Amino acid sequence: MPWSRAFEDPIPLPRGRQLVTLKDAAGYIMKLSKAEQDLPEWQTATEALLMAAEDRGPLMHARIGVLRALNLNVERTLTDRKEMHWGRRKLKRDQQ
Repeated sequence: MPWSRAFEDPIPLPRGRQLVTLKDAAGYIMKLSKAEQDLPEWQTATEALLMAAEDRGPLMHARIGVLRALNLNVERTLTDRKEMHWGRRKLKRDQQ
């Protein structure tokens, strides 16, 4: 199994480290507590890592799975404020 396969872009971790290879990501997951490992997001990330290591799935899916599990508790905020006007109104004479 090619656990030494590198991600196209390293996965940044919260404390400044990076996960560069499948082996790095697997090691990171193994160091998590059992309760965290049992979360559905980490289970999905683990399955994607295994599939990528066995050449049954794309490496990008493994990267996305780990990123989604890492960002599990990040709250997405949306604003309804309009940043800028994207078009100019046409003059009455130019409308046809």
